[in-house]
Parts: sequence; structure tokens; C-alpha cells
Amino acid sequence: MRVIKNRVKELRARFDLTQGVLAERVGVTRQTIVALEKGSYTPSLLLAMNIAEVFKMPIEDIFFKEDAK
Repeated sequence: MRVIKNRVKELRARFDLTQGVLAERVGVTRQTIVALEKGSYTPSLLLAMNIAEVFKMPIEDIFFKEDAK
């Protein structure tokens, strides 16, 4: 089985954004960003696109499939 992993926490730190600021920019709550970073939430395509837009990166550079352990 494959799961979706992400680099949101790493990129957010690199861009010097708080969870709250990123959440505001993409139109979700801070709790959604927390869950996304923990891997307990899979984003909608629209949210993934909005996050990619904030970081000015292709979606594939932020979200990727990985085999579940």
C-alpha cells in the first residue's frame, strides 16, 4: 500500500512561515497544517495546489507517494 508524504514542514521552515501564516495563505486552519505535517491528513488537490503556489514549486516536489510501513 502506498501513502502520500509531504515536505510541508521542511519547506515552511525554509520559507520562514509559521503554521498559522501558511494556513491563512492557503485558506485552512492552523490545525489542518499541523495534521498535514504529522501525516495524519491527506490534502485535497486544491489545497495541495494552493500550497505549491505559496512555495512556488511543482506539487510533485512537495507531495510524493511512499510505501506504507
